[in-house]
Amino acid sequence: MKTIYLDNNATTQVAPEVLEAMTPYFSELYGNPSSMHSFGGQVNKEVRKARERMAALLGASPEEIIFTSCGTESDNAAVRSALSSYPEKKHIVTSRVEHPAIRALCAHLATQGYKITELPVDGEGRLDMEQYRKALTPDTAIVTLMWANNETGVIFPIEKAAEMAKERGILFHTDAVQAVGKIPIDLGKVPIDMLSLSGHKLHAPKGIGVLYVRKGTKFSPFLIGGHQERGRRGGTEATSSIIGLGVAAELAGNKMEYENTVVRGLRDKLEKSILGIVPNTKVNGTRDSRLPNTSNISFEFVEGEGILLMMDEFGICASSGSACTSGSLQPSHVLRAMGVPFTMAHGSIRFSLSIYNTEEEIDFVVEKIPPIINTLRSMSPYWKTGAQLCESA
Repeated sequence: MKTIYLDNNATTQVAPEVLEAMTPYFSELYGNPSSMHSFGGQVNKEVRKARERMAALLGASPEEIIFTSCGTESDNAAVRSALSSYPEKKHIVTSRVEHPAIRALCAHLATQGYKITELPVDGEGRLDMEQYRKALTPDTAIVTLMWANNETGVIFPIEKAAEMAKERGILFHTDAVQAVGKIPIDLGKVPIDMLSLSGHKLHAPKGIGVLYVRKGTKFSPFLIGGHQERGRRGGTEATSSIIGLGVAAELAGNKMEYENTVVRGLRDKLEKSILGIVPNTKVNGTRDSRLPNTSNISFEFVEGEGILLMMDEFGICASSGSACTSGSLQPSHVLRAMGVPFTMAHGSIRFSLSIYNTEEEIDFVVEKIPPIINTLRSMSPYWKTGAQLCESA
């Protein structure tokens, strides 16, 4: 049975070109890039090239790129650096729909005496910029807002938010894990101080990430050790993964137009087809400003986990917007923050496409989804009553 993978916001396949570039550095080119000898020096040359490729994708300078282990480390390093650099400031501004890498960190920092302002979003997942403006104070050490939401794909107005923070002399960090490689980013034109990304979201391997730190920004290392990364992140470089990430960055830049035309078209076809066939469904998140690959669809009166299990029987991979599989009966914190009704939030499915998906795959998914929903609704004690109430409303 063929696997139809529509869970690319969770992780992506390693691109063949990336794997090919990485392979020699596991065997014949295994030198330490920090070594003085030429055997290590040739590896160091490739690490520098990867740094340049990553910088080019972001519109940054190579010296502003710090290689990390993942997006979570990058997020932690950025926020903790700001607090360490400005110890007199005890306030952090973020949003209610951030990734757990930021939400859990802020919750922990709240127990350490820091004040956390979590900005709300509206029913379309959009940030309230007036509340954001009011949240910025002289005591704010850092603003940390995601560029694009991992569940809905909604894109925040990061350029405007960064400018507002800069006007007040406040550090600005963005978790751009889902945005990098999918939408154009030019850090030469946006006053962002720090940016996090993760390699496995753009067809590089797991275990490699980047923290961009704008030149001149005060920075306190999260991992203290050797001289690596200009003393900003200790630890021997993960050379094969860094080289792979460099190739992935170059591929992402070359495929950006394809992502925003072909992939977007497949996503739109999936949405339009499902909403046209299956009643009592809705797309979560604004249609106006969204990642080209992401669709979060709610199917009323069914459980997301049930949908996933039945799709899995056909080899279809996606994600649920509910946290039920982790032992919680609560739906996604993102959908709760958006005010999505309980009966809709529990049946939400995130489909996230990549450049490797095909129209034939989308057609197959559209064929299988309606009978899956019909089967699950026929077993739901709430479906008949709920559907009648919706029709009479």
